[in-house]
Amino acid sequence: MHMDFINRIMELLNGEMTRPVPYLSFSESWFHYLALTVAIIASVIASLSLRNASEKKLKRFLLSFAILLLSFEVYKQLIFSYQAEWSYQWYAFPFQFCSTPMYVALFAGLTKNQKIRQALINFLGTYGMFAGLAVMLYPNDVFIGTIGINIQTMVHHGAMMVVGIALLANQVKLTSKSILGATAVFSVLVAIAILLNFAHNTWIGTSTFNMFFINARYGNHLPILSQIAPLVPHAVFIVIYIVGFALVAYLMLLIGMAVNELGFKKHERRNLVRKAASN
Repeated sequence: MHMDFINRIMELLNGEMTRPVPYLSFSESWFHYLALTVAIIASVIASLSLRNASEKKLKRFLLSFAILLLSFEVYKQLIFSYQAEWSYQWYAFPFQFCSTPMYVALFAGLTKNQKIRQALINFLGTYGMFAGLAVMLYPNDVFIGTIGINIQTMVHHGAMMVVGIALLANQVKLTSKSILGATAVFSVLVAIAILLNFAHNTWIGTSTFNMFFINARYGNHLPILSQIAPLVPHAVFIVIYIVGFALVAYLMLLIGMAVNELGFKKHERRNLVRKAASN
């Protein structure tokens, strides 16, 4: 009786829809257009709400983001297992690159170490923002026919985009060196992915398990990197992988620094105008 009740609940959560597609007519792509519109509006609201935010408010923001993503991730893990007759699907293990912001945000919201928190925030505003933005703009591979999973993936990646933009737009002390802490965080996450891939290959070995898509057993399908992987030793490929993502994250950082600089100059001009008016 208990299992029957669970299966009924899961069946409700397993509703089907026509697989969404991006950038076609509104009738075909409405789901993607809606998700993108909500993410853009939420990015503006979040950026404004974090302006001059206290440490307590920032922590609450990070923890809310982490809890939201972790809650949807639990649903995702359950529904994929249910669809496979309660057989765990190792390919969906939640430690891909796009999974990590929920753990990073949780740690950032809980840690009392300011230096570590800043490195984690810099990661979310550069690496995390890029990953979320990339999927929101080009979601071809993430849509399937399950309604809940499509909602989950848009909430997950849309929230990554929102949080990354909001954090990057409100970090007044950003410098080129900010990328160092973010890259250190990314490198640690890559190291964990390597250990997880090794553990699965050694002791489990069933199903596909390719965290960060750097498991040599299964290869890499990411643009550019998939062409480099067969040409170099795997250790060299890992270095290229980290450096490549670091360059893209650094570009996000430069954009954030430019936006902050423009905002600072605008604020200074307003102060000058007010001072002149008062005189």
